[in-house]
Amino acid sequence: MHQPSAHPQRVALHNEIHARPPEAMAAPLALSHFVMLGDGGGREASRAHLAALLRDHHLPLPDAQGTHLRLDVGGFRVRWELHTEFVTWTFSRPFDAEGFGRQEPVPAAQAVPQEWLAALPGQMLHALHLWVLPGEPDAQDVSLTRHVLHEETLVGATVSGGHARVFTDFALHADGGSRMVLLAGQLPPRRLGRLVQRLLEVDTYRMAALLGLPAARESATLLAVAEGELAALAEAIRVAGRHEEPQLLDRLTRLAGQVESHYAATHSRFSASAAYFELVDQRLADIHEQRLPGLQTLGEFFERRLSPARATCAWAVRRQDALSQRVSRISNLLRTRVEIEQQQSSQALLATMNRRQDLQLQLQATVEGLSVAAITYYIVGLVSYLAKGAAAIGWPFSPEATAACAIPFVAGGVWLSLRRLHARLLAHR
Repeated sequence: MHQPSAHPQRVALHNEIHARPPEAMAAPLALSHFVMLGDGGGREASRAHLAALLRDHHLPLPDAQGTHLRLDVGGFRVRWELHTEFVTWTFSRPFDAEGFGRQEPVPAAQAVPQEWLAALPGQMLHALHLWVLPGEPDAQDVSLTRHVLHEETLVGATVSGGHARVFTDFALHADGGSRMVLLAGQLPPRRLGRLVQRLLEVDTYRMAALLGLPAARESATLLAVAEGELAALAEAIRVAGRHEEPQLLDRLTRLAGQVESHYAATHSRFSASAAYFELVDQRLADIHEQRLPGLQTLGEFFERRLSPARATCAWAVRRQDALSQRVSRISNLLRTRVEIEQQQSSQALLATMNRRQDLQLQLQATVEGLSVAAITYYIVGLVSYLAKGAAAIGWPFSPEATAACAIPFVAGGVWLSLRRLHARLLAHR
């Protein structure tokens, strides 16, 4: 069948719905989950590091465009995922759960080549060791966590509709990682795989969301300084004279540049943290927690301990926006004041020009009187010469009398001509 021309990203966008699918799992199972931060180059370094592991075990190399991979590597299974800001590595292997709870458990990461593991590209943001145990959960299951988790900070709940229980203490243990114990009950493999993935994502997105907290704390100091500078500028603008306004405008412009620069540097971090906080809420809702007697649920723990960090990040964003708006308002106020003073200066200049024009008109009127007299003198002289010539052909009046009689008429005519010329010029302005 012939089909229309396809968009170049059609297949990739269609397959995005299947990105990072959950795996079917069976208890007992140990998992070690690592979250590695890195820049754009770190993503390719991570891909190359994975290729080195597969090459050492004579396995096919990963796809150059792939964002996730899962396969068995010798005595363990690896799951590799590329995210926007970080890379996650999840190692899993079956283990003997017979002595669990009576001695220190062995994490899945110990089955991974240790030199290769220590050389994971990027900076480790989080490490979590999770043990999935079989059997029906009952009230005595808390005893299984005594040699694994700290009792004083123990958090737990029934999940997945009451078919499983999860326990953690949100503490960093001697091996540098957090720990979690999941009592899987009789959950089917695929449902168990989805539950495990959501629990890993809750802890991953929790740490990614908290990346905005140091930026929010740093912003508090910078914003406090900027707000103090803005308050001082507002007071200075209120009492400043005209000669001080250029310096104030320069200070205000530099402050606006500083505020916008800081906003641009932190906005993406705060936006990402807000998105990660929402993902934490969504994943907690997906596991359907129910309270265990005497223990906080994961959601309650996050509500008490994570909400202040979320509020701090949101407060920093609101404070940045408010400061930016205040700088903009004061900038507009100062520019309006400068424009008003410029308009007043222009009006004073126009008034001065009007006065000069009035003086010029008065001087011009004086000159016009002299011009009428001069033009009349020359015309009357011509009339006198004309009368002398006309006397030869019988003109009855003397040239002097003719010139004297012509003076009023010539002067009036010259004056009227100049008035009409002025009126015509004014009509064309």
